[in-house]
Amino acid sequence: MNSRITELFGIEYPIIAGGMVWCSGWKLAAAVSNAGGLGLIGAGSMTPEVLREHITQCREATQEEGKPFGVNVPLMKPNVAEIMEVIAQEHVPVVFTSAGSPKKWTAWLHERGIKVAHVVASSTFARKCEEAGVDAVVAEGFEAGGHNGKEETTTLCLIPAARRATKLPLIAAGGITSGEAILATRVLGAEGVQIGTLFALTQESGAHEAFKRRCLDLNEGDTKLLLRKLSPTRLVKGGFYDSIEEAENRGASGEELLDIIGIGKTKAGIFEGDIENGELEIGQAASLLKGNDIEPVATVMQRLVLEYEQALASLQ
Repeated sequence: MNSRITELFGIEYPIIAGGMVWCSGWKLAAAVSNAGGLGLIGAGSMTPEVLREHITQCREATQEEGKPFGVNVPLMKPNVAEIMEVIAQEHVPVVFTSAGSPKKWTAWLHERGIKVAHVVASSTFARKCEEAGVDAVVAEGFEAGGHNGKEETTTLCLIPAARRATKLPLIAAGGITSGEAILATRVLGAEGVQIGTLFALTQESGAHEAFKRRCLDLNEGDTKLLLRKLSPTRLVKGGFYDSIEEAENRGASGEELLDIIGIGKTKAGIFEGDIENGELEIGQAASLLKGNDIEPVATVMQRLVLEYEQALASLQ
């Protein structure tokens, strides 16, 4: 499974755990890194002080193995400058940026010896990433959970398009839950994968058990992309989903949608387990995991690698 991604980040397997809000704390990041991948702490749901605590804990948890880890930073955060200062002060080796232009921060991070990957949803923005000087591009397809690109391009279409658009190391994301899927993205031109849904539902994820069990009971079609007037977001069907869909169907404005969303709905759903009233974000691929147990990361990583090797052998 060696590639430019394993060389760039100094990892055994080209498997990155997405930096998901309320899921990707230090426990999940450390578990993925210690299992041979690259774990990311999700700064999107953290204050600078909380992020510093998670970085400290993650460093301690990975120190014995000497494994690298990183932080995902949504660039739309109002306190992004404070977040970046904490990352630099703590000498985090890798940053994944998303939800904004990488131009402003890439050079700043490079000056401090930090490697940068940026998440995009189109080949156009993959090309702009190369112009911005990032070290790797994450091309995330429409299947992914949470916030998605307005282009709504599927992973199967996005990866080859992004591969043509840039020569940078390319990471596939969106709908990947198996070793077979990892191999498929490699065939299309990706050199690594970023996985969210699968790791969000592990034992080490910071998500509430009720959220995990709800997601492990989803059927095909139980998630849908809504909130296109604001930022397209994949949601699990339920009480919160119904209120958003009803409002959108009657032509609610962006301001009205913001009122319905309110404050803290994502935390309530994912972190606190309010399945009915909270905002539940997960990828389409959750239905492929229906009936699974909530497993430790080490088990999941071992299975991904074995499935990849078996799929490759069967093709050969």
